[in-house]
Amino acid sequence: MVPHSDRLSESDPDLSLAKERTIKLLGYLVLITAVALSAFQIWQGITSTISATYFRPVHLCWVLVLIFLHYPLVKNRHSPLYLPGRVFDLMLCGLALFAVYRMSIFDYNDIDHLLYGLGTEDLVAGVMLIALLMEGCRRTVGWVMVLIASLFLAYSAFGDLLPDALGTKSYSLQELIQFQIYSANGVFGSALGIAATTVFIFVLFGAFLEVTGAGKFFIDLAFSIAGKYRGGPAKAAVLASAGLGSISGSAIANTVTTGSVTIPMMKKLGYKPEQAAGIEAAASTGGQIMPPIMGAGAFVMAQFTGVPYSEIMLASIAPAILYFFCTLLYVHLMACKLNLQAVSRTEAVITVMKQGAHHLIPLALITTLLMMAYSPLLVGVAGCAAILVTAALRKHSRIGLTKFIAGMKNGALMALPISAACGAAGIIVGVVGQTGIGLQFTQFVMAFSGGYMLVALGLISIVALILGMGLPVTAAYIVLAVMAVPMLGDFGLPLLTAHLIVFWLSQTSNVTPPIALAAFAGAGVANANPMQSSVEAFKLAGGLFIIPIMMAYTDLLNSEASVFEFIFAIAQTAAIIIAIAISIEGYLLRRLSTVERVVALMTVPLIQLNPLGTGVIGILLLAGLIVLQWKTRDVIKVG
Repeated sequence: MVPHSDRLSESDPDLSLAKERTIKLLGYLVLITAVALSAFQIWQGITSTISATYFRPVHLCWVLVLIFLHYPLVKNRHSPLYLPGRVFDLMLCGLALFAVYRMSIFDYNDIDHLLYGLGTEDLVAGVMLIALLMEGCRRTVGWVMVLIASLFLAYSAFGDLLPDALGTKSYSLQELIQFQIYSANGVFGSALGIAATTVFIFVLFGAFLEVTGAGKFFIDLAFSIAGKYRGGPAKAAVLASAGLGSISGSAIANTVTTGSVTIPMMKKLGYKPEQAAGIEAAASTGGQIMPPIMGAGAFVMAQFTGVPYSEIMLASIAPAILYFFCTLLYVHLMACKLNLQAVSRTEAVITVMKQGAHHLIPLALITTLLMMAYSPLLVGVAGCAAILVTAALRKHSRIGLTKFIAGMKNGALMALPISAACGAAGIIVGVVGQTGIGLQFTQFVMAFSGGYMLVALGLISIVALILGMGLPVTAAYIVLAVMAVPMLGDFGLPLLTAHLIVFWLSQTSNVTPPIALAAFAGAGVANANPMQSSVEAFKLAGGLFIIPIMMAYTDLLNSEASVFEFIFAIAQTAAIIIAIAISIEGYLLRRLSTVERVVALMTVPLIQLNPLGTGVIGILLLAGLIVLQWKTRDVIKVG
């Protein structure tokens, strides 16, 4: 039987030719639009010629046009609806251009629109832009983001119909569009502002790293350092993902790219496919919290808090190291339980460094400039230039015009979901500010938690998981920050601590069942069971839950703490990580007996909550258990 698409081609060959021409033409159009967007962003980053009031609408319009060109309404090229769908996509591009034209000529200094309302064309353009943004989010991020943003808009419009405990004043269409589109409080607020500037440039930085071969260098370096130890490929995966995860800006993208190398090696060594997928997903998720770049959310945090990015970066170093200590510990315990041996041959570190040490120069440069409190936007531009210059120093990493254009295109395409999500998140932030629902959320959680911070953190974790099932990490962080940070402030936590806690909890959706996107991506590479892979990833990424709690209860982030208090906070956190890991795995230097596992688990609340100074007792109990394991490692065989 001849497939329908083939019969269609045979009966109407001109239509097939038209499709081919359309696909080719639109491919060139995507290339030109994407490269032009990257060039425009670099130019704006250097010159800052266009004010934020007009730059943000131009950026969003450009992003929407590129989304409609690159993410077609009808994806199946053999469908008879493909060409009509592409015509519809081009119509959406035209509407986006009309909307941004109206905003570019809008006089924001004239208060007539506040006194008498918007003109018909401006009102239509505002409604149109929100609708186009929702469609752009649907194509790049998914339905959940659209539904959540729509729910918040509906709350603004019909909040007076709800009971008093949840209700709010209802706002007319005029008021909604004025606030969401023709002010800096909604779609074009700080979330999109950061996505359109700093985040875009650093995504482009990551794209240039990839095309110059720096990504391969970091993977090779990780294998040369850790490959010779037990469970080497898995430990190398953790190290490589720590380096590449923050640069790529996406745990899912990093899982797929790094995992294509590390997962097959882990499976070959003896790790189960689900374990290999879980290890890669947990490590890649950790890349989002690892300085110096820390993904897109950290730049949004700097805007929200007013804290210099260099200060956020410094505060994040110790927690990030503790997270990767947690992941490496699980990897090591797995290797010991499975009795995996080291890889027989790995390339020497010095050999790898000779080939690619110059790739470290851009990272060193941006770290130094960020520490010197230069603008992250200018640092990102300088980083992009440094990559191209340093790559040109060696013949094997030098890139030509083709790869340069590929880097410009890939950077723009990778930034599309981020900008679309941040624009939609701006709607939610705007509704929270306009209606005061954030205060109601704070009061609800405070009442439900009974005034206990640990219960409140648990509730925030649940909300973060629910949001993360459908939202990108950055969007989930933005939504959670405007809702939960004020409540954490009521418990007496400093602003930066509250934001970092929320930022960490926003990462958990990548590795937590039932929807763990990074783990599912790893399962696809490993040909493993997705749900079992997510369970493994959840276990390995336990630091995402443990460390935020320790941020709240210890001096881990307290800038006024003494050196001793800071070291003790690190010791507390590391001890809890060890206690939970050996309790779950049932292995340390040998298999643990049931009594030993119970004792290890009992130390956790003693160390974590530290009532009446019991943290020291818990640490000593755990140390005693480790000493006992050491002395009996070759004598007792348990299980």
